[in-house]
Order: sequence, then structure tokens, then C-alpha cells
Amino acid sequence: MATPRLVYDDDCGFCMYMTRWLLRFGTFDPIGFSELTPDQKARLPDDYDTCMHLLTDDAVYSCGRALEQCVSRCGIVGRRLVHTARLLPGWGRIRERGYRFVADRRSIWGRFRSCEHVEGSLSGSQSK
Repeated sequence: MATPRLVYDDDCGFCMYMTRWLLRFGTFDPIGFSELTPDQKARLPDDYDTCMHLLTDDAVYSCGRALEQCVSRCGIVGRRLVHTARLLPGWGRIRERGYRFVADRRSIWGRFRSCEHVEGSLSGSQSK
């Protein structure tokens, strides 16, 4: 299986910070919105720029589900965390509401955690 592609908003400092954090613990090919090829965009939902995505060989995960899939690929701690979370009643709704709460406030979170680039981006660019 090919390395999953982590699609993120490369115009958002907080999004880039979180992508870098995920890359510390998991193996992904990071790709910013501005770097997407037409084929990759065709796999994403029309409103792809509203959240992160994880592209695998056979699936596309978006928003909270993408984050859940990424965390589950971040070693044993990530797998256990996701396994435990999935046991919660209404986990899917909690996951998506939590994701949306954070995503809708990216500019606020970015004041505390932000960066200007993601190492290892597919285009090889080091700054945005």
C-alpha cells in the first residue's frame, strides 16, 4: 500500500503546525491545497477546502474522520486512543463537532501554535 496522503490547508499556520505534529508520529505524504493535482482534487468533496483529508489507495477520509484515521496511524498510543474513543456512545457526532469547533477557530489557535511550512511537502517547497 502507498503512503497515505495528508491533505491540509497550506495557507493556515495552525493547519501546518498540526500537520507537522502528525508527521512526527505517523508516516504520511503531506500535500497542501495549493499543491493538489487535478486527479487528487477529483477524489475530494467539492468543499474540500473546509477541512483536512486523508487519501489512501482505496478511500478518502475528510474532516474529523480524517483526523481520526491519521491519529490511528500514529503508533500504538494513537491506535489505543482511537480505539477507546470509538467506544464512546455517539463518537462520530462528537468527533465531527469537535473537529468543526477547532477548525472554525483556526485563526485563534494559530496565535498560540503556528508555523510557516511543512517539511517533506510533495512539491519540495519550504515556505508558503
